Amino acid sequence: MINKTIKFSITKEDVGNRLDLVLTKRISNITRSKIKKIIESKNVKINGSIITSSSKKVKINEQILINLAEKESSKIEPSKIKIDIVYEDKDLLVVNKPAGMVVHPGAGNFKKTLANALIFKYKKKLSNINGGLRPGIVHRIDKETSGLLVVAKNNRAHSKLGEQFSKHTIKRKYLALVWGVVRPLRGRIETLIGRSKKNRQLMAVTEINGKKAITNYSTQKVYTLKDIPKISLIECELETGRTHQIRVHMAYKGNPLLSDKQYGKKNLKFKKINKDFEKKMTSLNRQALHAKSLGFFHPQNDKFMNFESPLPKDYKKLLDFLNKLNN
Repeated sequence: MINKTIKFSITKEDVGNRLDLVLTKRISNITRSKIKKIIESKNVKINGSIITSSSKKVKINEQILINLAEKESSKIEPSKIKIDIVYEDKDLLVVNKPAGMVVHPGAGNFKKTLANALIFKYKKKLSNINGGLRPGIVHRIDKETSGLLVVAKNNRAHSKLGEQFSKHTIKRKYLALVWGVVRPLRGRIETLIGRSKKNRQLMAVTEINGKKAITNYSTQKVYTLKDIPKISLIECELETGRTHQIRVHMAYKGNPLLSDKQYGKKNLKFKKINKDFEKKMTSLNRQALHAKSLGFFHPQNDKFMNFESPLPKDYKKLLDFLNKLNN
């Protein structure tokens, strides 16, 4: 294993180069993408100050300190947590993840994740392509997003499913409640998404180091109600799967998701608001986003399979309330 910390000084040959390139050159057996993650996770210091920008140009004699130790071990602790399994066979399982559950261990979340639950139930009967911290994990959805995920039980299934994600042949549909009316009512959002300059923990539409992100959406219903701002129920289908993609795209359109604490409307205040609606919003306490359907070709027989997930109780209560007022 590589030492926990590495220290060195910038020499003439490195002056003017990007920080991530210098670190990749200096440290063996580690990829540039991994280096970028280490930098973004605040594990690199220059002259004692934390640096989070991979593109920072280094200067002569600067003192670099990089922490390569992960706080969590390469093995995760099994946790007896109930898993809502929608489908299962010898190659894979489809899970209905509740809002509030993290998919795999990471900064600040080492226990009670889906991965902890999977290890408890299946032990070593999961793919290990993504390492010991992500057993069987082929893809992710946000902590506060509910809905469907596919998990691989072996490496062959994992590779075949991963290939479908890479080729964008996976069918993923989400239901979202957003503020206002999305114009046009049906459309395609195609941008580049990358780390936000203002906050490295968030994503943003950006031309700098952004990756192609495509979201197709269609408005299912527009709620125009007394003492409640206009709200739209939209269905989103992903062609790509960038971090926070739907949330970023809807905020970019000017229609952020209801109750989205990171990309939603800040300091939202109403002169007059339906108090029952306000209570329902408070009880939701997470972005109104649900991964409602997931379709893919089975890695063993190439048969197309599609799965549906009903709305969870918190989301359904809010939607039922809006529908009741709309009648």
